[in-house]
Amino acid sequence: MNKILSNLFEHKSLTREEAHDIMLNIADGKYNDNQLSAFMTVFLMRSITPDELTGFRDAILQRRVAVDFGDADTIDIVGTGGDGKNTFNISTASCFVVAGTGRKVVKHGNYGASSVSGASNVLEEHGVKFTADPDKLHRSLEECGVSFLHAPFFSPALKSVGPVRRSLKMRTFFNMLGPLVNPTLPKNQLLGVYNLKLMRLYRYIAQNEGINCTIVHSLDGYDEISLTSPFKVVTNSSEKVMEAKDLGLDTATQKDLYGGDTVREAAEVFDSVLSNKASDAKKNCVIANAAFAIHTLNPELPIASAVREARESLESGAAFDSFRKFVELNS
Repeated sequence: MNKILSNLFEHKSLTREEAHDIMLNIADGKYNDNQLSAFMTVFLMRSITPDELTGFRDAILQRRVAVDFGDADTIDIVGTGGDGKNTFNISTASCFVVAGTGRKVVKHGNYGASSVSGASNVLEEHGVKFTADPDKLHRSLEECGVSFLHAPFFSPALKSVGPVRRSLKMRTFFNMLGPLVNPTLPKNQLLGVYNLKLMRLYRYIAQNEGINCTIVHSLDGYDEISLTSPFKVVTNSSEKVMEAKDLGLDTATQKDLYGGDTVREAAEVFDSVLSNKASDAKKNCVIANAAFAIHTLNPELPIASAVREARESLESGAAFDSFRKFVELNS
């Protein structure tokens, strides 16, 4: 690792093969915490290259604990995190809204590294027990429309760097990797990113890997559709900038999306949204993200229709029913 770090400090980049081999070594626990911390810090000082990100991804997927959902037309809804906005768990709530429409979501998530509450935190707060048992994961998908894969159970590299990431308390390149390494290799993805440069990088990888995905970024820095500003939407074949009014929704403020200072507070906000008791701003934010997930699965469906489906799922109680069933099955 010392030679690798010396080269990186001289502003050299890694080839795809070198990145792949380093990540395998990370998965095998060959580096100590100080070396890992220094390695992650390099990519805080410069942008990661497409070859580096792809090589890291190759290695994580090579060592993954694979789960096969067969021909199920699944989607993952996930953001990079690391936007520093301390929002509630928007992507995770959106999963249950999409499931409430009868569609299937395979969510890959983790504990928050640079935020108060990641997807794993908020689900664990509800008593959810994570599993890698294929039968339990399949049953969850079939009976409530959502299967949750806690990243450390499926990716040795993500497990080994968890303590270092949490000690750094800042965004690292592992934030970029998380959304790209769902071990089920879902056919569809809604990906939220924290800047436009990463949006272009994700699109490059999605096109090369044949993933049907929609990538979103709010221009004021959120890694999801926040409705606090115009937002950019990129697919494999198009890109456009939209606003809340284009979806028939009102603009929100950063305060509207605040997720609390503790996991318990984040869970309370999460519950209020799915039980249709939260503010319109919070609910609209989830509806918007769920709508683009629906549209990713069914691109022929006008986005206005997708918004209506998402709203119906939330307001009818279907989304909350999906969540309650999920907790019952996974506790």
